[in-house]
Amino acid sequence: MHATLPHLADTAFPAISRKRLEVLQVNLGYRCNQSCLHCHVNAGPTRTEMMSRENLQTVIDFLAASEVAILDITGGAPELHPHFRDLVTQARALGVHVIDRCNLTILLEPGHEDLAEFLAGHSVEVVASLPCYLEDNVDRQRGKGVFGQSISALRRLNAFGYGRPASDLRLSLVYNPQGPSLPPAQGALEETYRAHLRANFGVEFNSLLTLANMPIQRFGSTLLSKGQFGEYMSLLRSSHREENLEQVMCRSLVSVDWQGYVYDCDFNQMLGLPLRINGKSRERLADLIGRDLSGAPITVADHCFGCTAGQGSSCGGALGE
Repeated sequence: MHATLPHLADTAFPAISRKRLEVLQVNLGYRCNQSCLHCHVNAGPTRTEMMSRENLQTVIDFLAASEVAILDITGGAPELHPHFRDLVTQARALGVHVIDRCNLTILLEPGHEDLAEFLAGHSVEVVASLPCYLEDNVDRQRGKGVFGQSISALRRLNAFGYGRPASDLRLSLVYNPQGPSLPPAQGALEETYRAHLRANFGVEFNSLLTLANMPIQRFGSTLLSKGQFGEYMSLLRSSHREENLEQVMCRSLVSVDWQGYVYDCDFNQMLGLPLRINGKSRERLADLIGRDLSGAPITVADHCFGCTAGQGSSCGGALGE
């Protein structure tokens, strides 16, 4: 795989700093039951990295000692971690809102047949990857048969109340472009998704989140192999919108890797660009308990233009139309 950081380090991205911490995003490990072309984590079935029990306890200790209201759990497929359910249960007992970044097909894997029921029982918000509403496009990006499995998983979630108008169980879908292009307008695409999935499969959801593909890890390496990396970066830079800087996720989020080290965002984590305070090269989550990060500088590189290009892109979808 081609390393992308050497192509990103020399950047003109504006300097930005942190606001109040609101979200703790935790990557439980890189093992996944899929190997998607757009994956910025380079996750897959052969990855073995998993967060230890000690680091999981640090996550709970941090939540208990802070005012962070949201635990955003990601991976890989985070549900493959043997203590995923313990983490969810303990976080909810603290009154923390939990988001599960779900690839949908995990709900059909042996041993996970009751996962949808567990998530519903603990009022976990589900943010589910469905990079297109058309079968051929999804299977091309994520593997043959994945679209059909995803629809089955969505129906299972709907059966427990997810995405239903009268339910508090929130279900969001995530769109990624097929290649080196920016996502279309989120609002219009959401209506297209909704109409197609409802009419053809009876599937309901609350919202669609559009995310730009980041030029790192598997996707970035593919761009380099095809000679498209420079062109894509030019697109991101030329589409930068200054107003998006106010809402980028890194200003109110900390990302934790499976070893307990902290980063300004999940993308920096994948590039090995750690969160830096007082000049220290690497910080662990345990070191941040009781500390105020407001005003701390955020580590930036050229990939950050992926979050500010066009309508913007974050873990919560578009930043503006």
